[in-house]
Amino acid sequence: MGAVAVDPEKDFVPPSFTVKELRDCIPKHCFERNTLRSFSYIAYDLCGVAALVFCASRIHALPVYLQAVAWVAYWVCQGVVCTGLWVIAHECGHGAFSPSRTVNNITGWILHSALLVPYYAWRHTHSQHHKNTANMNRDEVFVPRTKSFRGLADKPSTEAWRLDTVFEESPLYHVAKVVAQSLFGWPLYLYRNASGPKYA
Repeated sequence: MGAVAVDPEKDFVPPSFTVKELRDCIPKHCFERNTLRSFSYIAYDLCGVAALVFCASRIHALPVYLQAVAWVAYWVCQGVVCTGLWVIAHECGHGAFSPSRTVNNITGWILHSALLVPYYAWRHTHSQHHKNTANMNRDEVFVPRTKSFRGLADKPSTEAWRLDTVFEESPLYHVAKVVAQSLFGWPLYLYRNASGPKYA
């Protein structure tokens, strides 16, 4: 006997609990905002940034054949540390950094500016994104492309579907998408709302 095929879309059953019930399961202290503790995370990340900059300032002393490897390692490590700063800036936009709205906005603006992200525009579009997550018409970012847009209007057994499935699951495809998003997608989103909703 063969295994019974499960279709994740047709067989999906929504959870029976509400968001409030889920939220009520989280201990109350997890929702308390502590400004001093939040700033300690910024200090921690800035120490990481400074330590990595110090290490990078010594790369020139390495043998030439190791310098390229050292620079790539530096970029990856610094990217990880700066992602921590990005997350803190993100929380400022949500008002989770501090009970003070002023502290949230000033801190968020400084961190976002250091990371070359316009804070107030981002805060607005990000709020819209959370209000309309996964909505095909109103989400601000990550709007999924329809089957017809991708040339997949036919049945799943067609050649277009097979090719799409093969490429979409390929690691090289995902690497290419990450590179394209980083080099072109993000600047185009900031400049002309690429991948965002189409306004009338």
